Amino acid sequence: MKNANDVPIEQESRQQAKKAASPVEKSEAIAPVEFAPAEVNVESTPDGGFLLRSPMPLKPYEKNLGVMLRRWAHEAPDRTFLAERREDETWRTLKYGNAGNLVDAIAQALLDRGLGPDRPVMILSGNSINHALLLLGGFIAGVPVAPISVAYSLVSDDFVKLKAIYAEVRPALIYAENGIMFSRALNALDLTGVEVVVKEGQADGIIATSFEKLLATTATEQVEKAFAKVGPSTIAKILFSSGSTGLPKGVLNTHDMLCANQQMMAQVWPFMNTTPPIMVDWLPWNHTFGGNHNFNMILKQGGTMYIDGGKPLPALVQKTVQNLAEISPTIYFNVPVGFAMLLPHLEQDETLRQSFFKKLQLIFYAGAALSQDLWLRLEAVSLLATGRKVPMTSSWGATETAPAVTSAHFAIDRAGVIGLPLPGVTLKMVPCAGKYELRVKGPIVTPGYLNRPDLTAEAFDADGFYRMGDAGAFADPLHPGKGITFNGRVAEDFKLSTGSWVHVGALRVNTLAAAAPVLQDAVISGHDREYLGILAWPNVQGCREICGDSEGVRSLEELIRSREVIAYLRKTLRAYNRKQVGSSTMIVRILLMTDPPSIDANEITDKGYINQRAVLDRRKNLVELLHAAKPGPEVLLV
Repeated sequence: MKNANDVPIEQESRQQAKKAASPVEKSEAIAPVEFAPAEVNVESTPDGGFLLRSPMPLKPYEKNLGVMLRRWAHEAPDRTFLAERREDETWRTLKYGNAGNLVDAIAQALLDRGLGPDRPVMILSGNSINHALLLLGGFIAGVPVAPISVAYSLVSDDFVKLKAIYAEVRPALIYAENGIMFSRALNALDLTGVEVVVKEGQADGIIATSFEKLLATTATEQVEKAFAKVGPSTIAKILFSSGSTGLPKGVLNTHDMLCANQQMMAQVWPFMNTTPPIMVDWLPWNHTFGGNHNFNMILKQGGTMYIDGGKPLPALVQKTVQNLAEISPTIYFNVPVGFAMLLPHLEQDETLRQSFFKKLQLIFYAGAALSQDLWLRLEAVSLLATGRKVPMTSSWGATETAPAVTSAHFAIDRAGVIGLPLPGVTLKMVPCAGKYELRVKGPIVTPGYLNRPDLTAEAFDADGFYRMGDAGAFADPLHPGKGITFNGRVAEDFKLSTGSWVHVGALRVNTLAAAAPVLQDAVISGHDREYLGILAWPNVQGCREICGDSEGVRSLEELIRSREVIAYLRKTLRAYNRKQVGSSTMIVRILLMTDPPSIDANEITDKGYINQRAVLDRRKNLVELLHAAKPGPEVLLV
């Protein structure tokens, strides 16, 4: 990788780290990251598997999330809780004390309307201060809240998923930040008996209540009585998981799940107790990563979240760059595709780099596997800015586990390690097709799925462990304290016609790393065939780098058909193949795609994670082209 001056960034980072006094001085002022000891108790099971537990006991924690808000409203009323950009680009901020008062007003408004456990709230809009206030009002009043993917309302053409979710939730109140923007989606629903609330803009043909009316409600003692009844088993949220097939499933999230998970993270990341986190975060609150892990961490620790209106998309990443140039986070969370789009800006823009790393204690990725190429580039740019490697880490979990099950709360030097079980969690490793299937038990596990007792029953084994569907392995079988590595989705793996198992998760990461920076993402094909191929999405910026097309003259089609890109892919993947020992890890053919993954077809989640099974099913024609006896010119033979 090179920077704008064509100097290899690894070389530049080493040179500048030695002589750049200012960055080093800043890094020395950063509070050190203190982790809990990397310890685990391992018990063998009769089937050849293992039970893993943290030796650290889980300490007492809050009975509901509202307790966290009220603590900081009392102890730090003038501290900024949330901030978001106004239309004029200035920051609108919400302090904890003011948040406490507004949330009580909303809780009263919900109670006045007769909302409760069987009459929930549904939120169609993305992350915002109003979204947060309504969510927290539900926590105080004991009203379940269901934040829904914005894509189901604004990107979808048929609203099939939105309609199915609406029928499952049966909300009494729906919130849409902008009535005009969500007009088509709202009109696709039968809103009989349902109150629609908007911040601005009336949806066509729908009478809506202004959000200001909720905020103007006077709280009474009824709020305190309702809050006193909100206990550990009360449903706080209904989050809809993307799922590998079919329609989204409504995962019940109790207050106990969410509070327990934050206590677990507080115990393995004790540095947050002395440095309340500051986040600049875009991750959507309808997903467990952004909505539970990150938002609730701010709530637990009394931190500050700057809501990032950017996303890892070409048209929106500049907003993230703008925000990070102004606000210095202490912990930065993202998914691999987000880091891939942010890195070129960090590598080329010194001002952004200094702002980003000024207070940064920890870099965290999750949601999908991070390639080693991205890992090394993050380390290099960290050295360039600070003269040290900012610790990088990851975790592993699911919507059904609130979300974190494991945490890499120790130094790791490569991607793929997902850590050790959190306090209070039991992780079961069950032998399965040459791997270990991972299952979970503990207070973080969901009681089940909304209106789906059949799915709930299928999700748990005979011993009450939740079946995650993921596989794992010991990073070092002789030293379990070095953590577990993610080993892909069990359902994604397949066999070649030779009978050899293909472990898709690891293969995908290794292939993308080998072909970096030309490929953005890929799926592996070859089920019941003699050899493996990949359907891949090109990384436009990486292709331009290889072609020397810094001015962006060539179209995407021209880039992927270019002599330079084809030669580069052949060279890198042939070098990769020479290191392999069998057909189950060798890539024989590639087909580059220009059609982006479809949200409606479930090919991609809001977080940018590719659904292998859905892509292969939707693009069967491309799979056939890839494996044809006489492949066409669109297929690259490695």
